[in-house]
Amino acid sequence: MNPASPIKRLTGRIESFEDIVTFGDHSKPVVTMFSGGLDSTYLLFRLQELGFQNIDAVAVNAGGPIDQPLLEQTAARFGARFICLDGREAFIERGVKPAIRAHAKYLGNYPLSSSLSRPVIASMVADHAAIIGSELLLHTANLSQNSLARFNNSIKRHGFSGLFGSPYVQSVVSRQQKAAALATIGLTFLADRKLSGDENLWCREFESGPLDNPESFVIPDQAFRWTRTKGNLPAEEITLGFSDGDLVSVNGCDLALMEAIALLNEAVGKFGHGRFVGLEHISTDDKVLEAREAPAAAIIMDALRHLETASLPTATIILKQGLEQTWVQEAVSGNWGSPSHKLCDSAIASALEGVAGTVTYVIDSHRFLPRSIIAHNPRYVRDRDLWEDRRRARGLFK
Repeated sequence: MNPASPIKRLTGRIESFEDIVTFGDHSKPVVTMFSGGLDSTYLLFRLQELGFQNIDAVAVNAGGPIDQPLLEQTAARFGARFICLDGREAFIERGVKPAIRAHAKYLGNYPLSSSLSRPVIASMVADHAAIIGSELLLHTANLSQNSLARFNNSIKRHGFSGLFGSPYVQSVVSRQQKAAALATIGLTFLADRKLSGDENLWCREFESGPLDNPESFVIPDQAFRWTRTKGNLPAEEITLGFSDGDLVSVNGCDLALMEAIALLNEAVGKFGHGRFVGLEHISTDDKVLEAREAPAAAIIMDALRHLETASLPTATIILKQGLEQTWVQEAVSGNWGSPSHKLCDSAIASALEGVAGTVTYVIDSHRFLPRSIIAHNPRYVRDRDLWEDRRRARGLFK
């Protein structure tokens, strides 16, 4: 046993392929997060090369496309079992709903996405690892990705007792080296950095490749799917209904949030609304460029803010907005479930009790704007002349 192994077992962290080598009995079950991309496929290649014989390659369905037959076939080439876990409901309940209440946009610029999904994915994969008795749980995030902290912190907070982490933190293997190694067994991957994406039912995000340089970048139009315009469409009306800050209906029909998001991604996205571009900090506070599309998120959070303004005292809204950015920064930094995050989450939910009503939009290819804001507990004035007369009658002139 490598002398470093006891230290690693105390910290529970894997940061290199050398750390993986020190993992004792290679016949014991190992769990890896698996997307079928270059990094996760190369990890399976190395695990097989190192003699691991009992590997579960796990994907969590958070609403993005998963080619299950292809991933099963790819995993099998390395003697691994492909496991797909359905995380959509968990993602809605534990990620999307609280994010809507918190108006979770990074510095107000664009909706959070992987900050919401990574804790759900990590907890579900950690649960799977515990069920099969695995003491080694691996992912493929690297130092330039915020997902590194999001996965590691979530796995640790979830209570996984074995070793976990990503070998790509300290083991530097270029994309060209990974692609060349996999080519020797007949698997072809593009080695050049290209636009990479992550998708769930709430948001589609893109980075790298043509987005590497913020001073000059082009987003290929084919990268977008939800927000491709569909010709010269006539204007439409869309009504969103809320109860205690939660979206509960669209156009008068009660819908589960998952169904409402899918409907609004189509209804709003077909007009081209819901594209975002912005810089996000990584662990060193250097900034990287990302693009996203999230039409449902754009209109849902806009509508909720209108109802909050209609229903809550101004001072409460100002306080809530401060809590929202603390909530967001905790999530972005991988501190989901921290004391600060939970405190903000609880206070935000409390503020939204009684925030209910509808917002009706007119939407066309240029904009979406409300034409009706109806709060169940309104603080707004509906007739200014009448309001002034009543104030005068009471002797209230200030």
